[in-house]
Amino acid sequence: MLSRTRADSGRPELLDAGQEERVRVVLAFGGVPYADLQDGVQQVRLRLLERLEGGGEPPRNVSAWAAVVASNLARDWHRSVRRRRRLEERLSALRTVVGEGDGGEEACVRALAVARALERLPDVQRQVVVLRFHADLSVRQIAGELGVPEGTVKSRLHAAVRSLRAVLHEVEAV
Repeated sequence: MLSRTRADSGRPELLDAGQEERVRVVLAFGGVPYADLQDGVQQVRLRLLERLEGGGEPPRNVSAWAAVVASNLARDWHRSVRRRRRLEERLSALRTVVGEGDGGEEACVRALAVARALERLPDVQRQVVVLRFHADLSVRQIAGELGVPEGTVKSRLHAAVRSLRAVLHEVEAV
């Protein structure tokens, strides 16, 4: 199936029309909105290309492989929607708190101090703090996403929180 070539580039065609349609159907049945289906097809193509460019073997059955990848993409889409909704709820609650009474300005100053303190953290610590407290992922989920042991996530979180406390007490924001 990968042996056909595109007329314009001479490179193998990653998915034929039937495989693309199957990917669209799997994504649609998975609850992905119509407007995002073409992006899903592109993601499947990209994953196949990454696999081939990385020296991996082409899938024996590209159609089945593409369907599984599409199913995983649909699941990931739902997870990101849930995360986005939780974040929007938190931001909405924060806006309500910030907008109330005399404490609004103080809350804005505190939020700015926290953002600046986060910028000072090493990348690995900032990453786990953002995933834990802003994306609302569990330690287990973070470990799975980053491919590190749960203990590593916990130690990074501990070090990050300790650093944030120290920085925020320095600037007297907390």
